[in-house]
Amino acid sequence: MIKPNALKKGDKIAAISLSWGGAGECKYRFDNAVRQIRENFEIDVVPTRHALRSAEWIYNNPKARAEDLLEALSDNSIQGIFSNIGGEDSIRTLPFMDYELIRNNPKVFIGFSDTTVSHFCFYKAGVTSFYGTSMLVGFAENAGMHPYQIEDIKRSLFSTNPIGQIPVSKAWTSERLEWLDPANESTPRLMTESRGWRFLQGQGRTEGALLGGCVEVFEFVKATSIWPSLNEWKDKIMFLETSEEMLNPSLFRRYLRNYAAIGIFNEINGLIVGRPYNNKHWKAYDNMLIEVIRNEQGLDELPIITGMDFGHTCPTFTIPYGVQAAIDCDKKTFEILESGLKM
Repeated sequence: MIKPNALKKGDKIAAISLSWGGAGECKYRFDNAVRQIRENFEIDVVPTRHALRSAEWIYNNPKARAEDLLEALSDNSIQGIFSNIGGEDSIRTLPFMDYELIRNNPKVFIGFSDTTVSHFCFYKAGVTSFYGTSMLVGFAENAGMHPYQIEDIKRSLFSTNPIGQIPVSKAWTSERLEWLDPANESTPRLMTESRGWRFLQGQGRTEGALLGGCVEVFEFVKATSIWPSLNEWKDKIMFLETSEEMLNPSLFRRYLRNYAAIGIFNEINGLIVGRPYNNKHWKAYDNMLIEVIRNEQGLDELPIITGMDFGHTCPTFTIPYGVQAAIDCDKKTFEILESGLKM
């Protein structure tokens, strides 16, 4: 994998709308993210050419969304690209992607949820990208960014040192405060004390490169040119998370059985799962992971950690694609063994 350069003070970041045009609909929240990024990391943020267009315009122009990404990658004044928000139709940008351009212009690219599509484009191009928070979520967090999130971004995007052992956030939130009401920007969201991550099964220590994304978005990507082949899942640590739609547990089980039928669970070295939105269905999801992976597939030694601080929860840690990580089931730790950035 080709790694991008680390960000540094004074760099310029492009903010992009590859799916839903939420930044144009909630401009004050976008501006809040820009301000908080400047205050916490001393970098500048500029929108791409179409990033602040209306949600309707963004929906109607998938080619322009892809062109924004390719232009930002080609622009030597831009050192990184932050996704504004997810959505549900990044898949429509696929016909307009230029994988050679992505490969020849590696830059920090971060986002989550529907941004899984764009991450798989980077992965196909052989470039490390970062599954993490977005402009309108963690960077625009009400009443200020969470300290856990700030430290994660500094560790993941600004340092070439190995990322190291990932701490468990002491508290989390999925509380929804209406974005269309500017008054909510100064209202801290209700935090819930963390009970820690759950190590469902496995013994000892296992290592593997990181590959994964949002479960619902996988259904858009399967059988397309960017879906990883079975061989690409070999020896990986797979990461999964579910969206704010709070996927019905029976559907989650069907998706797991699909991964089993493809053969993915037989190839990977471990599985990590993000905390569900509002922690909804967590027990059912855990039970279904055991049902499918242990009981139906007989993989009772595959390490599985659930309830982790990534995905549709806040704050989150960042996951660099293709970078080596380790699960230690005895010590109950998860560690990212290298940087996702060029040394």
